[in-house]
Amino acid sequence: MKLQRNGRTKALAIGAVALVSTLSLSACGSDNNSTSSSSTASGSAPAAAPAAIACAAKQAPMLGAGSTAQGTAIDVWKTTFGAACSGSTLNYNGVGSGAGVQQFNQGKVTFAGSDAALKPAEVDASKAVCPGGQGVDLPMVGGLVSIIFNVDGVKHLVLDGPTIAKIFDSQITKWNDPAIVALNPGATLPAADIQAFHRSDDSGTTQNLTAYLAKTSGGAWSYPAAKTWAGKGGQSAAQSAGVSAQVKSVKNSIGYAELSYAQSNNLDSASIATGASKPVDATAANAATTIGTAQVVGTGNDLALNLDYATKTEGAYPIVLVTYEIACDKGNKAETLDTLKSFLTYTISDAGQAAIGDKGYVPLPKTVASKVQALIPTLA
Repeated sequence: MKLQRNGRTKALAIGAVALVSTLSLSACGSDNNSTSSSSTASGSAPAAAPAAIACAAKQAPMLGAGSTAQGTAIDVWKTTFGAACSGSTLNYNGVGSGAGVQQFNQGKVTFAGSDAALKPAEVDASKAVCPGGQGVDLPMVGGLVSIIFNVDGVKHLVLDGPTIAKIFDSQITKWNDPAIVALNPGATLPAADIQAFHRSDDSGTTQNLTAYLAKTSGGAWSYPAAKTWAGKGGQSAAQSAGVSAQVKSVKNSIGYAELSYAQSNNLDSASIATGASKPVDATAANAATTIGTAQVVGTGNDLALNLDYATKTEGAYPIVLVTYEIACDKGNKAETLDTLKSFLTYTISDAGQAAIGDKGYVPLPKTVASKVQALIPTLA
C-alpha cells in the first residue's frame, strides 16, 4: 500500500503553531507504572522544525505505549508532527517496554515502543492482532545505557564488564574494592558500601545492559540477557526516571539509565574499559560508532538488529541500545494506518532524527535508517 499524502504538504515555521496540551510528557517521559501518564501530539512549538511533513490524507488519533527510554524523543516528535498535522494526534503512555509490547499484542495501541526486539513468542502472539501479518521491529531511536554514579569525591570513574557485573550482583560491595581501584589509579575511592539500583519493571534497558554483561563479564554475570532483573541484592526503582532519581539522591550509589536521564539529572556516567587503547566515554558520538556496525538479524520485514556489545573498536561505547517502534507489517487498523505511516516517515527522516540529537539520543546512521525508510511505505 502506497503512503497516502494530502493535496498539499504543510510547511512548518519555528513557533508557528501551539496546540493545547493535555497530559504531556515530562522532559524524561512518563515513569509511573500504576498510573502511567500520557501525552498527545501537542505542546509548545518546537525550537526547530523540518521544512515539511507529509500529513496523511486520512488523519486520525493514535495510541502508543512502551519504552520510557524513547519518551523524550516521542515528546519532541509529537509536538512537531501535531503542529503540522492537526488532525493527527498521538497519545503515548510510557509504561515500559514489556508493558508496551503486551498492550500491542492485546490490540490496545497502534504501535509499541520497545528497547528490545520482539521475542519469538511475542511475534506469534502479535499475529492475532495483525490479520495476515505479524508485529515487526522498526529501529527508530538510538541511544546508550549510562552507568550512572554518585560517589563521594569522585567525578570520573572507569569500569569494565566484569566489575560492573560483580557490582550489580553484590559480589563487589565496597567502592574501594581492589578491582575498582585497579581501574582507577590515582582516584580517591571511599571505603563506603555500594548502593546499587536496578529497574523493578520489565525493561529493554535492563535487557541491553545484561546483554552487555553476558558478553563481556567473563562469566561474572551468570544470568541470561533479559528484561527482568536477575542480579542478587541491590535496590529497585520504577523505570529509568526512578533509578536516576535514586542515584541522584543517595550517596555512594550506582545505577543505569539512558544518556538523556543522566544529562537531565546532571549525573556522572562511567567510562568503559573495553580493551581499546583507552576507556570510552558515554557520548552519543561514541555510541554511534557501535550502532553503525549493527547487522539486521530479523527475517522478512523485521529489522531487528544485532549489536556488538563486546566491541573493542577505538572510541566505540559498548552499552548501546536501539529502541524499536513495533507495528504490524500487514493487518494494521485501517483507520490509523495512514497516520501511522506518516508519523513514522517523519520520525525516521533526517529531520526527525536530527530533532532528537541534542536530547541525549543517537541519530541512527544511514546504514540503518535507509532500511526503515524503505519498509514504512509497505506497511498495510
